[in-house]
Amino acid sequence: MAQNDSGIQETQPMKQPPHIVSTKDQLYLTDMLSWNLNACKKAHFFAQQCQTQELQAALEQAGEMHQRHYNKILEHLNTQQTPVN
Repeated sequence: MAQNDSGIQETQPMKQPPHIVSTKDQLYLTDMLSWNLNACKKAHFFAQQCQTQELQAALEQAGEMHQRHYNKILEHLNTQQTPVN
């Protein structure tokens, strides 16, 4: 880790993902999937309740964004084939 002039440590991004997913990492990934799925479902539900077309479209767009994030996380997990520790 590098230290800047203010004494705050800066971390560099990993060049490669680790070969093992820790239990803590697995729990965080599960949380991220849950948050995105929940946000997607809520946005879709509230879009169905809207009378204003612009607001309905914005909520559907937000739901689609969360669905893309959910799918992207799953895609990363499926391509890594990393064992869980």
